[in-house]
Amino acid sequence: MNTAAILGGGVIGGGWAARFLLMGWDVRVFDPDPEAKRKIDAVLANARRSLPGLYDAALPPEGTLSYHATISEAVEGASWVQESVPERLELKQKLYQTAQAAMDEGAILASSTSGFTPTQLQNCATRPEQILVAHPFNPVYLLPLVELVASDKNRDLADRAAETLSGLGMFPLKVRGEIDAHIADRLLEAVWREALWLVKDGIATTEEIDEAIRMGFGLRWAQMGLFETYRIAGGEASMAHFLAQFGPALKWPWTKLMDVPELTDDLVKMIADQSDAQSGALSIRQLEAKRDTNLVSILRALKAKDAGAGAVLNATDKTLTPDPGPETAAMTTAQRAVPLDWTDYNGHMNEARYVQAFSEATDRFMELIGADAAYVAKGGSYFTVESHIRYLAEANAGDTITITTQCLDGAGKKLHLFHNMHRGDTLLATGEHMLLHVSLESRRTAPPQSPVAETLARIARVHAALPAPEGSGKLG
Repeated sequence: MNTAAILGGGVIGGGWAARFLLMGWDVRVFDPDPEAKRKIDAVLANARRSLPGLYDAALPPEGTLSYHATISEAVEGASWVQESVPERLELKQKLYQTAQAAMDEGAILASSTSGFTPTQLQNCATRPEQILVAHPFNPVYLLPLVELVASDKNRDLADRAAETLSGLGMFPLKVRGEIDAHIADRLLEAVWREALWLVKDGIATTEEIDEAIRMGFGLRWAQMGLFETYRIAGGEASMAHFLAQFGPALKWPWTKLMDVPELTDDLVKMIADQSDAQSGALSIRQLEAKRDTNLVSILRALKAKDAGAGAVLNATDKTLTPDPGPETAAMTTAQRAVPLDWTDYNGHMNEARYVQAFSEATDRFMELIGADAAYVAKGGSYFTVESHIRYLAEANAGDTITITTQCLDGAGKKLHLFHNMHRGDTLLATGEHMLLHVSLESRRTAPPQSPVAETLARIARVHAALPAPEGSGKLG
């Protein structure tokens, strides 16, 4: 079992703890705050509600979470130590000296710092080559980006760190050089400065600025980023045309980028009052739940198109896909959590999502017999022509569901499947489906190609010896 030590259990440290824990790591936490356990428990509740549903396969068994009274005790035996204490350089450096005296020499010591460089952090360290920056984004358990920054002392360590972070379902972005605030926060800071001036000058309120982002370019950025968005803005002539057309505007006095308004008491009060009017009716926990629900829906939409952060989720799915088990029994074709966006106004999984889950289980069975993407690309596939669904029990967001599949017939062009969906020992639903093999060129039925035909025939023969599943026989 892999073990991570989390030093500092605030919003970011708690997010790291949730990410590691739900991805199967044991997590050891040090935080002198007497409220640390309560705060991390709240973060974990949000993570358990939202993270598992991002994937189309079940997460590994959750690791063990423990709290420790000293840094030395927390880091003992950990292969990854994540520091997330306040942004005070001397505090971080002192913490590293204590941690390195007790931690394994081969372990990675990563900082969540949003501003300091690795060279600054490594100063006075016992083993400077052990320290690098792994700067995440809140909520750490949902957003995949981690800015990974090494110094000249440990470039090779970044490769090993990237492998670990990818295994957590994250996207490690290796920053090419050391610079204060790395990449993303420098971009955010530019927008933040402009926003402060717009409020101070009375041009816009906090709510109007947020609307401008979330109703406009924020939606584009979620799937294309900045440069790709502007490439499209250049039309058929692409980026060169865009720069020629809009480049001169960069010299116009549109921005106060290098100037920051003084945060006087009056300005702070103005911003705080507007923020209260905008969002004060909801508690922080309610805002977090709203944020996470929306993020899950956005990320899953990107996942369906294998775009942006959705591609990272799809890559992680491949590492989580369950073993189907032996062909001599009904085969496991799905094991996953019910996502937040699969529930309806009744609070349970929508009826259409049962169909979707069974459809994805059918796709998995097709992969197992060789009718996968490569086979489809060669011009053959199976089309569903009839289905019968029985809804037997409710499923709720976060429930882990398992689908097993029995092949009732696989002769000739026909594929007759029966799915059972369980939550633990509870049978939630059954799906019986009749499919026919088709030629994608003619769009007409055709015999399956080799070796799909042989594999399917073999499984069908073996499954014919199994008892007929309860509720079957409604089709054909």
